[in-house]
Amino acid sequence: MSNIHRLGLLLLALLWVAGPVFAAEKPAKPAKRKTRDEVVTITTTQGVIRLILFDDTPLHKANFLQKAKSGFYDGTSFHRVIPNFMIQGGDSNSKDADPSNDGLGQANEGTIPAEFAAGHQHNYGALAAARQGDFANPQRASSISQFYLVQNRTGTHFLDGQYTVFGQTIQGLDVIDKIANLPRNERDHPIADIKMTMKTQKLNRKKIAKLYGYTY
Repeated sequence: MSNIHRLGLLLLALLWVAGPVFAAEKPAKPAKRKTRDEVVTITTTQGVIRLILFDDTPLHKANFLQKAKSGFYDGTSFHRVIPNFMIQGGDSNSKDADPSNDGLGQANEGTIPAEFAAGHQHNYGALAAARQGDFANPQRASSISQFYLVQNRTGTHFLDGQYTVFGQTIQGLDVIDKIANLPRNERDHPIADIKMTMKTQKLNRKKIAKLYGYTY
C-alpha cells in the first residue's frame, strides 16, 4: 500500500472520529422568549386579587392554571385567615356547608413535588402552596389545590425554602389585607364565608408590565 493511500485512510479515520465532536459543539439555538403570560384573577366579596405565576415553578404553574380554567376553585373559600401572616384557600371541602372539614382536603388527592426556585421568597403578596408538615411529608411536597397569599407586609421569610412559592400578587394587596382582618373563630376560620371565583386571561407581557407595574 502506498504512503499516499495510507495517509488518505488515516485522514478518513480521523474525520469519522472527529465528526460527532464537531456536531456536539454546534451551538444550540437560543430558547424562544415568551411574549405572553396568563394573569389569574380571583374575585371575592372583598374585591379582586390578580396574580402572575412563575415560569421556573412549571409543575405548580401548570396545575394551578388547569384548576383555575376548569372552574375547580369557583365556590371555594379562604377558609383560614391570620392577620399579619397569610390567607389560605383552595380546598374543595370549603364548597359545602360544613366548615369543620375545611382545610382537610380530599383523601388520596395527590401532591406536587416541591419546586424551591432561587429568588422566590415569602414576600408580601407571594402565592405559595400549602402542604402537610415535615413529620408526615419530609419531601415537602405541595398540596395539589390549597394555596396561601402572604399578608405580612414585611414577608414571612421563616417559611422560605420550606414551602413552594410559585407566584406573586400584582393587584389587590389591599384585598388580601381586608380578608386577613375579617372576624374569625378560634380555628382562624372567617365567621362569614369568603367565597371566590377564578379566571385567567392571556396578555402580552409588556401590557402586563404597563397595567400592573410588574417586572419580569
